[in-house]
Amino acid sequence: MAGSGPLPEPARACFTWGDYHPASPQPLAACPLPTTVTSTLSEFETLLSTEGLQAGLTFLNGRVPHRFTAVYRLDALMLRVVGMVDKQGGLDGMKLEAVPLGDSFCQFALRDGSFLTAASGDDQRLDGHPYQGVMESYIGLPLTRADGALFGTFCHFDTAGRPVNDDEYAFLAQVAGVLPRYL
Repeated sequence: MAGSGPLPEPARACFTWGDYHPASPQPLAACPLPTTVTSTLSEFETLLSTEGLQAGLTFLNGRVPHRFTAVYRLDALMLRVVGMVDKQGGLDGMKLEAVPLGDSFCQFALRDGSFLTAASGDDQRLDGHPYQGVMESYIGLPLTRADGALFGTFCHFDTAGRPVNDDEYAFLAQVAGVLPRYL
C-alpha cells in the first residue's frame, strides 16, 4: 500500500522529570503509569491503612535519595509538619516542624501544582529566596481534600542535589492523590 510505513510516535502529553527545565516549568499532567508503579501504589496504600502515615513516609523515603520526606499541613500562613522522616535520624538543629509559607518551597508547589528543583542554588526562579542553595533539592506536590480544598504538601527535600527518575516522579504524583485519604 502506497504511503504505508510505521506510524509516527504519538506526542507525549505528560510531564516527566526528564522534561523539567527550571527556566520553563510545565504543569503536571497525568502520565501513563508503568505496571510496577501501580502495583507499588497499591502496596503503599495497604501500608498506610494498616500501619499509618509514619510507616508510609518511611517507605517513600526509602525509595528516593533525599534525606527528608514530609507531609505539611497548611495552617493560615504557616506550614506545619503532619509527619516527617529523616534518613539521618535527627534534624541537626534544623527547624522544620513549622515553616512560614513565604519562606518555603512548598508555596510554589501549592501555587503551581508541583515544584521541582535538583539544584536550588542555580535555579533562577528562587533568586532571593532564603533557602536557595540551603535546601538544594525539593520535589513537592499539593495535597487536596475530597472537596478540592488545599490541605498542604507532600515533599522530598535535601541539602544536597538529588533528582529522581521519571517513573519515581510519576509514582509521587499518584501518592499525592492517595495521601489525603489517610490524613
